[in-house]
Amino acid sequence: MAALNDAARPLLVFYGRLLGLQRDGYRTLGGAMLSGSVEGDLGSLRPWASSLLTSLSAIGPAMLVEEATRIVEAGAPAVDQMLVDWWRAPSDDRFLPKVVLQPYAQRLAEQAIQPSGRETPRGEHFCPRCGGSPQLSILRGDVDGSRVLQCATCFTTWPFQRVRCAYCGDQNEHRLSYFHSPAFDHLRLDTCSVCRHYLKTVDLRRLGTAVPLVDEVAGAPLDTWARDNGYEKIELNLVGL
Repeated sequence: MAALNDAARPLLVFYGRLLGLQRDGYRTLGGAMLSGSVEGDLGSLRPWASSLLTSLSAIGPAMLVEEATRIVEAGAPAVDQMLVDWWRAPSDDRFLPKVVLQPYAQRLAEQAIQPSGRETPRGEHFCPRCGGSPQLSILRGDVDGSRVLQCATCFTTWPFQRVRCAYCGDQNEHRLSYFHSPAFDHLRLDTCSVCRHYLKTVDLRRLGTAVPLVDEVAGAPLDTWARDNGYEKIELNLVGL
């Protein structure tokens, strides 16, 4: 995808490296006895978190390199505090703890372990596993093109109405719209004029081989259009868009 997409190439190359690091962490956590509490699971999280931070120092942008290096040099207490603080109060603009804890949250979801020590909002707009916000929506490749949302924290998917804002819940079709560019035939922006939020939708009927989390990043120019038109994304992705 990077070879075919000049505009998003740097983002895709960086994101590909991030996914490789997260894959390693996911595999490492597969052999751990997890409790669902970050404080209780620090013994499993800390070693690979420190390793990931060190690796990011070699591939990340200057700002991330500086932050990652500072935390690593401060030692285990700083790594622990970073993880605990984000788990208690997640934020989509705090990159480092999010990239570490996504594979952890994914493992918890797969093992049906209830996350603890954090707020878990309930409702159709939030992930039924961890309470996270949606990163994107997916139109499945079935006959009806049923819609699901994908969690930005643990990657769980759950069903959601086709004509409904994934942020405020508005269902008036006259206040909900979408933007589509021929350059990204299987992607679109779903926007709401009430709350002024949006998220990307990946249409698997148009491209059944799409990998939603990756294709969402590849559609970075759509995020630029949304920001220029006064919309705010429900949850920023790992590359900050």
